Amino acid sequence: MNIYEAIKNFNQQFEYKPKIENEDKLKIKFSKFVIGGMGGSNLASDLLKIRDPYLDILIYRNYGLPKINERELKEKLLIANSYSGDTEETIDFLLKAIEKKLNLAIISIDGKLIEIAKDNNLPYIQIPDIGLQPRYALGFNLKAIVKLIGRDDLLKELDELKDLLKPEEYKEKGKELAEKIKGYVPIIYSSIENVGIAYNWKIKFNETGKIPAFYNIFPELNHNEMAGFGVKELVEKFCFIILKDKNDQLRIQKRMEIFEKIFTQLGFKIEIINFDGISVFHKIFNTLILADWTSYYLALYYSQNPEKVPLIEEFKNLIKESN
Repeated sequence: MNIYEAIKNFNQQFEYKPKIENEDKLKIKFSKFVIGGMGGSNLASDLLKIRDPYLDILIYRNYGLPKINERELKEKLLIANSYSGDTEETIDFLLKAIEKKLNLAIISIDGKLIEIAKDNNLPYIQIPDIGLQPRYALGFNLKAIVKLIGRDDLLKELDELKDLLKPEEYKEKGKELAEKIKGYVPIIYSSIENVGIAYNWKIKFNETGKIPAFYNIFPELNHNEMAGFGVKELVEKFCFIILKDKNDQLRIQKRMEIFEKIFTQLGFKIEIINFDGISVFHKIFNTLILADWTSYYLALYYSQNPEKVPLIEEFKNLIKESN
């Protein structure tokens, strides 16, 4: 499936009904989790934390296991999450967990992870492979995670997005935003509660648009980063994208307004994105669909392939050769 169709039909991912293979191996109901994954495969985990910030989930992006004592690790369900199933770091995470006989589950389309799951009789969800890049499979991935952690209430909310989301309604908005920020390096700012959305925007600009992009959060950026834009010849190509949520703390909203005022006066380009939606998930994905369209049209503007990530693939191949 090409990128244009993937964005246009994104809402259809929420028709998916994930099925846990070897479900009988999940002997207890867990309330604590570690999700190990890299890149686009692990973006959905951040979004889940926005919907329910009280979920006890550690999002892990590295080789091996997190630095948690073994007694605590044994109380958690560790989820190895790799879209391709061949991510080096995630395979290492899984193998180290098997060595320690920890509680495990796997999410992937196929590859080495599914092979290991079958060989070791581990619970796993094999999500659909419809030819997407991982960053465009957020619906499939999020539903699989929610299924594994046993949150049927959240699955029901996600099911509703099939009809709630209207990706084509954001197409022109995305094209207009791309026109406004082309020629600039986007810096995405949000509240700490919505940092997962800001991070997703950054990744979409990097992987789809093939441009540098950065992100940070209020209020921390007001105490350091904003001081770093004083040398005009270094910062004249930056554009600030502020993600605003009406449910952000009032003091955070005030900080956003004052930042916008000061930096507009300093001559910086600023774009405000106001969240809209009737539920948290609806709000999250409306905003990310806009990011998808924007990054897609930026790629076309810069004559880049919005789908492939050749530099990342080259890097991965060189890593494999060096092992």
